[in-house]
Amino acid sequence: MTVISSISSGRTAPPPAGAARPARPFVGELRLDAFASHRRTVIPLGPLTLLTGGSGSGKSTALRGYEALARLAAGDTLEDVFPDPGAWVPEGVGADAQGRRGFRLGCTVEGPAGPVRLDLAVQAEPSLRIVGERLTDLGETLLSTALRDPRRSSVQAAWHTAGVVPVTRAPFPDDRLGTALLPLRVAGTTDGQLRVLAAAEQVVVALRSAFVCDPQPRRMRAAVPVGEGRLTSCCDNLAEVLYRTHSQCAQRHARLVASADTGCAGPVTGLTVERLEDGTVQALAGRGAGRSTPIGRLGDGELRYLAHALVLLTGPHVLVVDPAAEVPSAMQALTVLADGLDRDLDVRQAGELLALAAAICADGHMRLLGTVGEAAAAAARGTAGTTVVDLAP
Repeated sequence: MTVISSISSGRTAPPPAGAARPARPFVGELRLDAFASHRRTVIPLGPLTLLTGGSGSGKSTALRGYEALARLAAGDTLEDVFPDPGAWVPEGVGADAQGRRGFRLGCTVEGPAGPVRLDLAVQAEPSLRIVGERLTDLGETLLSTALRDPRRSSVQAAWHTAGVVPVTRAPFPDDRLGTALLPLRVAGTTDGQLRVLAAAEQVVVALRSAFVCDPQPRRMRAAVPVGEGRLTSCCDNLAEVLYRTHSQCAQRHARLVASADTGCAGPVTGLTVERLEDGTVQALAGRGAGRSTPIGRLGDGELRYLAHALVLLTGPHVLVVDPAAEVPSAMQALTVLADGLDRDLDVRQAGELLALAAAICADGHMRLLGTVGEAAAAAARGTAGTTVVDLAP
């Protein structure tokens, strides 16, 4: 695996004395072990990270691993996240003496509490369950879980207390992320408990602030009903979102129009929405001099470019995403997961979209982890604020 980066990658060592810690938690490193094609893979994540490599190198799988951690941090069960768990165990890997096979996921989250590591061991067969979890801060274990009795649907959890009782133990369900449960189980009455809570909340906030973006042009062309105006992962309600945003934020909408003008064939002087007789709405691309084109007539690359630009320029308030409600939005960084970021885009469109992504991600409010082909990766190498990770063996 080759990493080319113009920025500092995710740290696992403590920061230098006196170094400022980031105010917004973010995932600085992703770890995948025995997860589909990955073996002890460590991926550093910057504000804008692009994964490249040949077919079968594990680009999409890496994004799936991040998404799995994000969903578990949001409270989803293992069964919801991995409906076919055996598919994620490497082919050819035999079971142990007890007939067990599984995989491991982990990450390092940077933030006010410092670098915090989360490591998770999942048993996929014969039954899906978490068999071990560890939360560590600067090398000290704050939470650990272990499967003690395979007959019970629980694991034994132990977390740092540093009070009269140095460690607290209790059973946790074996189908949920223990770190996400800690804020409900730890009182926060001792310095040790407060440290555990800070580390757990940092990990949960960073992970769950994620949005999977995979625009599907064939589903974006039709007129749509008016709803709450939050963009879905496949962006099939793009017209509805534009109906909401074109009148709510003139400055951002103007930037979106400028971006569309750059990325689409022919001039784009405006993005408007018209309501049809049946109550649905369709989006229009202004072409100047009173002319407009329904966006359903745009090419696949133009639609994907427009959808990604909309995500980058609007942020979490118009996306179907579930950030931590108890944490101010200014203290969270949204991570966009974009598989095939350059799919259907020509060289010019890909370059313009990456430039926009780098500019947006530079301010710290948004991060992007995407997969791209070699042409886009080559263009992005050396670009300020971009980390290119080649997953080829």
